[in-house]
Amino acid sequence: MSKKPVEKKSDPKTTGHIWDGIQEFDNPMPRWWLWTFYATIIWGIGYTMLYPAWPLISGVTHGLWGGSTREEVAADIKAFDDANAAIEAKLAAAPLASIATDAELGPFAQNAGKAVFQTWCAQCHGAGAGGAKGFPNLLDNDWLWGGTIDDIHYSVTHGIRNTTDADARFSQMPAFGDILEPADIDAVVNHVLNISGQEHDAALAAKGVQVFTDNCAACHGVDGKGDRAQGAPNLTDAIWLYGGDAATVTETVTKARFGVMPAWTGRLSESDIRAVASYVHSLGGGEQ
Repeated sequence: MSKKPVEKKSDPKTTGHIWDGIQEFDNPMPRWWLWTFYATIIWGIGYTMLYPAWPLISGVTHGLWGGSTREEVAADIKAFDDANAAIEAKLAAAPLASIATDAELGPFAQNAGKAVFQTWCAQCHGAGAGGAKGFPNLLDNDWLWGGTIDDIHYSVTHGIRNTTDADARFSQMPAFGDILEPADIDAVVNHVLNISGQEHDAALAAKGVQVFTDNCAACHGVDGKGDRAQGAPNLTDAIWLYGGDAATVTETVTKARFGVMPAWTGRLSESDIRAVASYVHSLGGGEQ
């Protein structure tokens, strides 16, 4: 243990704590620091009296000044909503095909649609709408359900394969791992690699033609070019939602895919849905 040093009358007062011969002085805090600390206490008490602060069973204390930043934000939002009410009503009632060519609605829909997209859609489709694995690229002209403004509007409104909207677009690929033998899956995968112009086993691909015809052609077509009306992708191009390499195609055939898009009706106003549909249609892949 450390030996307690001998205190002299001239030494400052200590707290009595000693460690390794080092004493802790009990010097007072600087006066400027103390007054600043007391001032913050007074300011804090005053703030809780003047502004909303203390939580209650329902709501909070409103303060003597009755201010509310939430109410201020709500008032600002309402002011903008009121200012845009007329053009939003016009947008909600206009024929979809006429929005882009309307001198007033076109620019408004582009700006509003981009804001809606960045807020609600970019999380899946990317800020630039380029998509990601499992989330479609909205910049090209490859559409599973159609790329006209009406098709896009329907997809945004009702969504895809969700359980909340009875009118959602729906298609389901079976998990062929529960139906086909592994050898048949290997064969049909090589057939898909063949028709998509990729490296494949020719013998297995030849065997896979019949497997494809019996199990896949009903949706993807005998030629594998798909059927957008039922959400069946074209298997002959180089565009893949989950990946087109042998391992990924094998996983897709074996386990199937079931991507879901929420229905935005009820979450977004009709004018917002029309605006974002018009914006997506204008990105480069929209069809007439």
